[in-house]
Amino acid sequence: MCGINGILFFRNDGRGDDAISKMNNSITHRGPDAMGVYSDGRNFLGHTRLSIIDINEAANQPFYSTDKRHVLVFNGEIYNYQEIKSQIPDYKFVTNSDTEVVLAAYLKWGADCVSRFNGMFAFAILDSHTNKLEVIRDRIGIKPLYYYYNQEYLIFSSEIRSVLNSGLVERKLNRSILPEYLSYQTVMAPNTIIKDVYSLMPGCILKFNDDGISIRDYWTLWSFKDYTMDGRSKEVHLNQIKERFYSAIQRRTIADVPVGAFLSGGIDSAAVVGALSEVFSGKVNTFTVAFEESEFSEGDDAKLIAKRFNTQHTEMKLSAAELVKDIPGILGSMDHPSGDGINTYVVSKATKEQGISVALSGLGGDELFSGYPIFRQMDKIGAYKWMLSYPKGLRNAVGSIYDSFKKSVASDKIHEILKLDYFDLESAYPLGRRLFMDDEIKAVLKVPLIENNNKKIAHHSVSYDTPGFDFPFQSKVSMMEFQTYLTNVLLRDADQMSMAHALEIRVPFLDHQLVQYMLNVPDDLKLTKQPKQLLVESLGDLLPTDLLNKPKKGFVFPWVDWMKGDLKAFCTSKISDLKNRSFIDSKELERYWHRFLNGDKKVNWSKMWTLIVLENWLTENKIDE
Repeated sequence: MCGINGILFFRNDGRGDDAISKMNNSITHRGPDAMGVYSDGRNFLGHTRLSIIDINEAANQPFYSTDKRHVLVFNGEIYNYQEIKSQIPDYKFVTNSDTEVVLAAYLKWGADCVSRFNGMFAFAILDSHTNKLEVIRDRIGIKPLYYYYNQEYLIFSSEIRSVLNSGLVERKLNRSILPEYLSYQTVMAPNTIIKDVYSLMPGCILKFNDDGISIRDYWTLWSFKDYTMDGRSKEVHLNQIKERFYSAIQRRTIADVPVGAFLSGGIDSAAVVGALSEVFSGKVNTFTVAFEESEFSEGDDAKLIAKRFNTQHTEMKLSAAELVKDIPGILGSMDHPSGDGINTYVVSKATKEQGISVALSGLGGDELFSGYPIFRQMDKIGAYKWMLSYPKGLRNAVGSIYDSFKKSVASDKIHEILKLDYFDLESAYPLGRRLFMDDEIKAVLKVPLIENNNKKIAHHSVSYDTPGFDFPFQSKVSMMEFQTYLTNVLLRDADQMSMAHALEIRVPFLDHQLVQYMLNVPDDLKLTKQPKQLLVESLGDLLPTDLLNKPKKGFVFPWVDWMKGDLKAFCTSKISDLKNRSFIDSKELERYWHRFLNGDKKVNWSKMWTLIVLENWLTENKIDE
């Protein structure tokens, strides 16, 4: 796992050497083991390395073809690189790295080589003779890639802060996207919080040459509809799921450094640890975060699972006082503001301190196996279509009465759903994932709402005009989760918070072969009495019965207590600074903060924390409004 940078000018430019050096220095935390630069006066590539496979210096980057014509910078892992290597017998390999296999595969098959890769990656290959560059991101979007483009140059990097630190990009806030940030505690790709800086979409290839820039898909979630799946028995599905899951685990054990796993005490991480203990030679290292507030802690559950699978277990007990001390460093590690991610920072820190450089995570299990409440909520939407026979004004009035009676975040969402023109997935899903509602955003922000933003979010993932929209309903929800919450919150946060400690996170549930299969599994096998029962049954007796009967806690911190206690001074300070921003209604923000402190159920901690993080990030990165 590494960090990559690049600057390509349309003509020779004297600013490149200094800019690429600044970019590399910005991401040394991603790759503390080695740093390298390619420069020819017009094209500049940078790399910082975290050595995982073939830790010898010969595998350092930028990596060159034998004739020095092609130059590669690569971030990620290709788990089946040995298999691909065997398919290129005429290439004279000089290392045992997956990096060299990526370059050799590109030289043999061109950019289409990625269709053969199983892994997580973002890489760029330059043809120094033609000044053609191709930048490719993995199918699911596990590894990040950001870029900026104008009539003088293209800049790309693993991190937004690196792009900004080049000195060639204006630190300008993307004000128009702020309503989306408050709506979803993030900004959806391809946009970012910075004006004119974009995220390359998952499964895409960016091509740059003297003619300019072009982007094309090489893989999409909806490209693999299998019409034979409905006729398969449940037993066949269970066997296929187990086979793909264990294969995904096995592939992710490949490393020349110690490997561990996160263990939260839930089904997904227990499944990963259980399977890992069966395929991994030696004792598995597991890590969990426990809290002094016992009602939030899964420490005891994690210990039981660790004992069952005989792991070398490390528990990090966290208190608010410790978190307060670490907050500057934690928030300073955010490459893009987000309302989530601090949990990953804490467990990554504990894992790295134990000498582990690779950790497997259960991330993605809920998205694949309909584990979140939103899957059941969306399934119920269709049952209420009869309400559409009533005038919208009447439905609005009923929703308003219900909202005033319940006075909660959930009642806000129900009120908004009752006002919809259609009770369908496209219309309802974005509301299910909303943080701030439109009326709240109008009150707090002095920025116009994004027109039809709910529909845009749905279309951004999958919609009625998308080819192959005849997937099972639950799979459509999964696709929306993948393209919104998973990619733009969970995976982005996992990358930025783990790489702050030079720790590589691997996510077996997001193996594309498992994903493709699960998206074709019928709904009746996913929506069962117990959440993720399909996963549990596919693993046989691997998981302990006690675990299956426990209510899901989730990997969350006791934020309400902390923000009203040990973190109150910090939060108050950030709210005070945010009130001075030109895009904020200071009086309304002050009212929101006091409503939260007074226990108003409509102003939960997530809303306030998302605003606090925004202010901290803008200040930390000296962003111009």
